[in-house]
Amino acid sequence: MNFALTKEQQMIKEMVREFAEKEIVPNAAKWDEEAYFPVEVFKKMGELGLLGIPFPEQYGGSGGDTISYAIAVEEIGRACGGTGLSYAAAVSLGASPIYYFGTEEQKQQWLVPMAKGETLGAFGLTEPNAGSDAGGTRTRAVLDGDEYVINGEKCWITNAGHARQVIVTAITGKDERGKNIISAIIVPTNTPGFTIRCNYDKMGVRASNTCELVFENVRVPKENVLGDPTKGFKQFLYTLDGGRISIAALAVGIAQAAFEKALQYAKERTQFGQSISKFQAIQFKLADMAMEIELARNMVHKAAWLKDQGKPFTKEAAYAKLFASEAGFRACNQAIQIHGGYGYMKEYGVERHLRDIKLMEIGEGTSEIQRLVIARQLGC
Repeated sequence: MNFALTKEQQMIKEMVREFAEKEIVPNAAKWDEEAYFPVEVFKKMGELGLLGIPFPEQYGGSGGDTISYAIAVEEIGRACGGTGLSYAAAVSLGASPIYYFGTEEQKQQWLVPMAKGETLGAFGLTEPNAGSDAGGTRTRAVLDGDEYVINGEKCWITNAGHARQVIVTAITGKDERGKNIISAIIVPTNTPGFTIRCNYDKMGVRASNTCELVFENVRVPKENVLGDPTKGFKQFLYTLDGGRISIAALAVGIAQAAFEKALQYAKERTQFGQSISKFQAIQFKLADMAMEIELARNMVHKAAWLKDQGKPFTKEAAYAKLFASEAGFRACNQAIQIHGGYGYMKEYGVERHLRDIKLMEIGEGTSEIQRLVIARQLGC
């Protein structure tokens, strides 16, 4: 594979960076402080076609590839981790499952407005007692005539407070071995009995909307089941594989921002009569940061390329997500160290990157789960 970007990919990178520098960077600290979700910026991203990058034009998308999408996530994440997270979730979790598994009617009704940036979607998987153990889902959907009746709760669901619909995983029955059948169901957020609370006070990614969902006898038509009702578990595993590429790209973006601030500060800060960038201790930190960020970026692009080629990419997506998140955390931590006492102060912006990037080691499968995924892919 060729790691050089195509002309189209380079154009997307430049366009998104220019947009992010103008619309996101000047506001990122304020959004973090106020835990504000920038609806107006998502409208502008929609107008630019960013919310439809990996979807065909027939569904309102831009007809781009996964690498282009990963580049966009990285550039938005470089400007603001929270905005980057909500962007990644809107595309990878809100829209992609409907593109992968939905009927033509479902794509027209739900995907097209999302790809055009007119609406947002969300994906309701995690529960209070089913985080890493996604198979431990307790939310249930019982078929009653032509409708599913849903009861249960979900937690830490990105974008739900601004979504038109949420794809919800729920137990819908038992298979012949007595195991739970998990289905994915599209639930409009204005359905009676569906309560969304967005009261979390988070450590980082505070510009991203995060919600708790409660379902009390929520009724939706049985046509709202996404694809094969017996394949919900496999569907969300595939969805998470794709989502891990975007979270890895987001980690690269946040780390890149921290690195750039650290490099600039190291050149400007003088101690003992010279710039601290002349000290080998600082040089080694910057060299390690630059190397690990570039390696993480290459891993992201490889996983995205494999996905675009229709090749297996589960292992590589886990590699990318695991390495980018952990290397990114190291980079953000060292950026603070290079800044010294100033790094601990909000005005320099690097402490925000550390708070934001910590979630990359937790969301979309923890680092521990990534290692399990990789081990299984190796045949262990």
